[in-house]
Amino acid sequence: MIPRRKTPTRKSASGSQSEEASVVAPFFQAAPLFGYLLGYFVLGEQLSAMQMFGGGLIVAGGALLSVGFGTRREFKTRLIVLMLACAFALALTGLIFKFYAVRDEFWTATFWAFVGQAVFGAVLLAIRAYRRQFVALLRANLGPILAIAGANELINLGGILGARYALLFAPLSLVQAIGSTTALFVFAIGAVLSIFYPALGREDLSAANLMQKAASAILIVIGAMLINW
Repeated sequence: MIPRRKTPTRKSASGSQSEEASVVAPFFQAAPLFGYLLGYFVLGEQLSAMQMFGGGLIVAGGALLSVGFGTRREFKTRLIVLMLACAFALALTGLIFKFYAVRDEFWTATFWAFVGQAVFGAVLLAIRAYRRQFVALLRANLGPILAIAGANELINLGGILGARYALLFAPLSLVQAIGSTTALFVFAIGAVLSIFYPALGREDLSAANLMQKAASAILIVIGAMLINW
């Protein structure tokens, strides 16, 4: 999940980010819904009524974690279409991986998945503008970038492998629904940083925001309990 940002950003002449993360993030909760449809029609996966209800609570809790209230939102068709397409792509990625991991072998499918990512990265570096930006960034902050990026990638690798391995034992939609709990951990870590290390990060700890996060956590916990009933 994408952590919520508190500072809105609008599209500029240079083509920078045009929407707040809090507006974009809830659309990622559509991935488990697409995952259910793909898993049902392609893999023949079926969920019990209790599992579907529990998964729905987790998705709702994840969406509530990501939504920012108090600001007027306008309906943006282009944003909705693009984000739903992104959520569908996430679900489709999980489906393709599970299909080959079950049919062949987990580590073989994992290897080729990372090969695909490496090829995609090479394609991006072949674009001159991206390559120049990447080289300039490395020259300016080589040490910090390698340290932070390396630590981040190791943690990310562990999470990706865990989520993909879970696909071997649980329906696609349930694994992706559990992934909606990411925002809860992001908020918890952000709250700890805000209290003890405010220079590293600040999270809105107002009463209203804490009540919203508490309600989200309750929905997620109840949903997880129902899935494992």
